[in-house]
Amino acid sequence: MSKTAIYPGTFDPFTNGHIDLVQRTLKIFDEVIVAVAPSSRKQPLFTLEERIFFITESTRKFGNVRTGSFSNLLVEYAKENKSIAIVRGLRAVSDFEYELQMALMNRRLDSDIEAVFMMPSEEYTFLSSTLVKEVASFGGSVKGLVPEIVEKALREKFKRRVQGV
Repeated sequence: MSKTAIYPGTFDPFTNGHIDLVQRTLKIFDEVIVAVAPSSRKQPLFTLEERIFFITESTRKFGNVRTGSFSNLLVEYAKENKSIAIVRGLRAVSDFEYELQMALMNRRLDSDIEAVFMMPSEEYTFLSSTLVKEVASFGGSVKGLVPEIVEKALREKFKRRVQGV
């Protein structure tokens, strides 16, 4: 029986830290579904379709990674996809409190789906999508922090903003 994990997030944008967690998850599970949340609350820089495209292209080399999106309860999406776990990354202690609350609520909603917390490689512990967008918005280099396809898209997005397009 194949073991599938869901790795949810807004992924705005998808970073090399996210790729690192996908790789780590594949050491434990047979398949990973990177599930993109629309997140209208956060006003994402990239559309849902763009984020799915970036993830699909960036994880193609792994073969056993699927990309999807959800707008319902995460545990419902996990059940629909026969997932046994929800994977979340923890960069620092500050992430833990929020992630614990979410994991406990998800357990209350469906106790059959486990929460798995993973730490990224040391080189990515500081990295967040918010930080990447901030640096890129001021014309700073994000090379090595995001996949090349995302780096190009960020350059384009912020070039247009600066030009007022």
